[in-house]
Amino acid sequence: MASVGPSAASSQPALPSGPAVFKTIPYAFILPEIVCGTWVWILVAATSVSLPLLQGWVMYVSLTSCLISLLLLLSYLLGFHKNSENWKVLDSLYHGATAILYMSAAVLQANATINSEFGTNAPLNYQLNCAASFFAFLTTFLYILHAFSIYYQ
Repeated sequence: MASVGPSAASSQPALPSGPAVFKTIPYAFILPEIVCGTWVWILVAATSVSLPLLQGWVMYVSLTSCLISLLLLLSYLLGFHKNSENWKVLDSLYHGATAILYMSAAVLQANATINSEFGTNAPLNYQLNCAASFFAFLTTFLYILHAFSIYYQ
């Protein structure tokens, strides 16, 4: 009788731990997601908020996703995942859901940018809002890349 090959779990690539996280796609996207997300909430916080409901949502999404991504990065660096397949599912679901939330926040930030063009301190607020919109869309793109590369891995 033919011998049974290795199990499907052993043929899956191992989840990285320690510094290997920064060298492995899609886990290498976590640090840029944190940095760009931090820029979003710093830039939004630096403006005089003319539409608190819109930019409040942008602040909420950017701050919570930044903190959760930081916790996820620390868990990968410290090896809390213990190479469990559940972590891949968790990572994929988190980054997919966050990509959707970040897209809504980026669109609302772009709307706030358009509305801030003709307000008080218009040139400064407009430039800060433009930069925040750019980083919001960039962060959205990073979360989408991360979610799809985990899914197709």
